[in-house]
Amino acid sequence: MMKRLLVVLIALLTGNVHAQDSPKRELRAVWIATVENIDWPTTRNKSAQEQQEEYVKMLDHFQELGMNAIIMQVRPTADTFYPSSYEPWSAYLTGAQGRQPNTYYNPLTFLIQEAKKRGLEFHAWFNPYRASNSKDFIPHAEHPLVTNPEWFVHYGGKWYYDPGIPAAREFVFKSILETVKHYDLDAVHFDDYFYPYKVPNEDFPDSLSYKVYGQDYDHIDDWRRQNVDTFVEELGQRIKEEKPFVKFGISPFGVWRNKDMDEMGSDTKAGVTNYDDLYADVLKWLREGWIDYITPQLYWQIGFERAEYKTLVDWWSEHTFGRHLYIGQGVYRLGQDGWKEPLEVQNQINYNRENPKVNGSMYFSAKTFVNDQGGLNSKIKDVYPNKALVPTMPWIESESPAAPILDEITGSQGEGITLNWRDGLPYSNAYYAVYRVEGSEEQLDLENSANIIAIVQRSAYGDQHWTDGSAEKRTNYTYQITALDRLHNESEPSNAVQIRTRGRRGSIRLR
Repeated sequence: MMKRLLVVLIALLTGNVHAQDSPKRELRAVWIATVENIDWPTTRNKSAQEQQEEYVKMLDHFQELGMNAIIMQVRPTADTFYPSSYEPWSAYLTGAQGRQPNTYYNPLTFLIQEAKKRGLEFHAWFNPYRASNSKDFIPHAEHPLVTNPEWFVHYGGKWYYDPGIPAAREFVFKSILETVKHYDLDAVHFDDYFYPYKVPNEDFPDSLSYKVYGQDYDHIDDWRRQNVDTFVEELGQRIKEEKPFVKFGISPFGVWRNKDMDEMGSDTKAGVTNYDDLYADVLKWLREGWIDYITPQLYWQIGFERAEYKTLVDWWSEHTFGRHLYIGQGVYRLGQDGWKEPLEVQNQINYNRENPKVNGSMYFSAKTFVNDQGGLNSKIKDVYPNKALVPTMPWIESESPAAPILDEITGSQGEGITLNWRDGLPYSNAYYAVYRVEGSEEQLDLENSANIIAIVQRSAYGDQHWTDGSAEKRTNYTYQITALDRLHNESEPSNAVQIRTRGRRGSIRLR
């Protein structure tokens, strides 16, 4: 009791009153950018083994910090991190566009498997239209820019698929859907790059395609928005037709429209907006149910006059239309002007948690954690003291798995306590949550995230088991286990088992 009071007192004195709050369900994701080797692989000349080691080390770090998802960029510039029937291998992976990696190495398969071993959802991040990211870009002979140049436009020194050409859209659909079909993805993810950010004194060169395909629209801006709407709607439908459980989410720029442009807009003065500059009518996608989640990039600090963080959290939460809202957190800005407040990260997360319509966060980007920029890791541990389950999406699936059956518990000196259980039938389990409390079953609160001691992936080899190596000597423990499907619907708990450890760790007896 005294310890708890001390914790609360410290929180009050620091202004970090909610730092000990830790919801049982909360998305905690990290963006891993591959374009320009921002996050992974950190250079283009790494061997397959070096790439794998670097990735695994990064995932272990995220798991330790309490994350439960990654957003992995797998198609950065119309080139890929997987063998594709449509686009060449990425230069960011192999050093030269079109160059195949080690014959026995499928990077995407490896990336997914390692994430799932650690209980991390895998969101495959695609950039739909961008085909180059530098002015000196020379495409590979198999790049669509070479084989179908009529689909592309050159703008701001870079190449883009023209979103107004139906054949180009269909080609991009197929390049994305082949991964949905052949890989165990949890989600398809887009960021804010639809039509590109405007370049001063340069018009986006799609006037010819507008003349051909935009006859029904009086203004080119309306036609551009319809092109993006069509892309989002159709891709969402085709993802669900292929695999209904695969989520579709988008992370747009943080402002839809300013209030002085539209009475539905936010009380902001942003110089760029989704609707007017990127031709992304994000509210329409949510209202029509075309996407499963939205992650506005709120990379501004609390109190920023033109686009205030809390103002935008509140605005987006009022326009979810029943879909999930995650907040894009700009932790890469730690230490920069406006981000020198020591508790900026904690204060943002705590504010999110005060709003029941905010379902979690995504952080940009991975290297900020790897480098511990601005002491980020301790800040994250402060707000993520416990594990968390990914929120459910009942509009996709709401049926829970059958409860598992907890069988024998074994232990011996120095080996910890091993739980053994069986699946209830019928089963659709992807993983399990192991709950533990010091005391009796009546004290085991399954809604308290502090009682989740482990997330265990389902083994394909019959009966399941897990060893609690943290069990202390001379302690009463009660354990229960729940099963969760891949959409994180949770079963009723298993039977509870109470044990008492003796003087030596792992030596136990049932109660």
